[in-house]
Amino acid sequence: MSVVSVTHRQKSDQFLEALAGRPRFVIVMHDNPDPDAIATGWALQCLIQEKLQAPVRLIGGGEIVRAENRHMVDLLGPPIQLVRSIDERDPSAVILVDCGSSSSNQLLTSTGMEPVAIIDHHTDSCNGEIIPFLDLRPNVTATATIAASYLREQKVEPGVKLATALLYAVRTEARGSETSYSLLDQEIIVWLTERAEPEMLAEIENAPLALGWYSDLVLAMQCTTLFGDSAICFLPKAEGPEIVGEVADLLIRGRDIRRVLCAAIVGDDLLISVRTTKDAEDACRLVVETIGKMGSGGGHGRRAGGKIPGVVRDNKISTSLEEKIRLRWLGACQATDQSPRQLISRREIVENL
Repeated sequence: MSVVSVTHRQKSDQFLEALAGRPRFVIVMHDNPDPDAIATGWALQCLIQEKLQAPVRLIGGGEIVRAENRHMVDLLGPPIQLVRSIDERDPSAVILVDCGSSSSNQLLTSTGMEPVAIIDHHTDSCNGEIIPFLDLRPNVTATATIAASYLREQKVEPGVKLATALLYAVRTEARGSETSYSLLDQEIIVWLTERAEPEMLAEIENAPLALGWYSDLVLAMQCTTLFGDSAICFLPKAEGPEIVGEVADLLIRGRDIRRVLCAAIVGDDLLISVRTTKDAEDACRLVVETIGKMGSGGGHGRRAGGKIPGVVRDNKISTSLEEKIRLRWLGACQATDQSPRQLISRREIVENL
């Protein structure tokens, strides 16, 4: 693999040098982009427009699923475009952010296009291709930290809304237990806090929820089964796709729970979210092993997700598919010998009807 050396000059300088001379760019986020992907892409778009005076699009596949993330987009207005595919004839140079060429949950997967740059806070973002610029820093909490450091190095002011998005991204990644704050994270948090709007942050973090969310949550607790320190939840219905990740986030906080899979029917598809604690296996590996060739999945060390498309019939999945997913999940977690127990016993449910 040929990688630009980043030991002698500022990484942002080398990033801009690797892009110089190219007429236009497209920044690709992972599917169903989260705050880290959105804020990172937005920051790089700002940097390229300011320093290279070149047109830049910021795109991703899927949709914005969590209530807080949708509220962030509505409130801050990042210039993102959600598309179904990317045209292989597009002459734009591609930059991947918060994901890599090895990830199956990004728009380049089904194309022959190769990125000119990858910026991520995970080490498994490259398939071994020759990448003109590669900046992978697993020691930082968020990819947004890297992007914000580029702005700081180049003395490009982000403005209140972008600074708020970047700060929120770092905070959400830390809540996901990706890692502890590095020295760079701490410096960037101070730099962004001086520029962000705390009232907008508070509004994003307290986004309104649909009333159906609460019934989904009750069902999720009733449908969660524990196998030792691994948990699995099959939701029979979901008001919206955001509940899948939110239930997984809630369950992984349970004492002695180290791995969580939550699945729910949304439309004709089965959506899956996986969470793990710091001392457990890689969440991305677990979701890929569980889904296999039935669908696609990807993500990060502590958080990952996937989709098995077109498997819902009459608003449910088959018993055999549910059992297959359960067994594959337990196998990936090495928990097949664990006896099942309900998170909330049926007796408790019946007594409180």
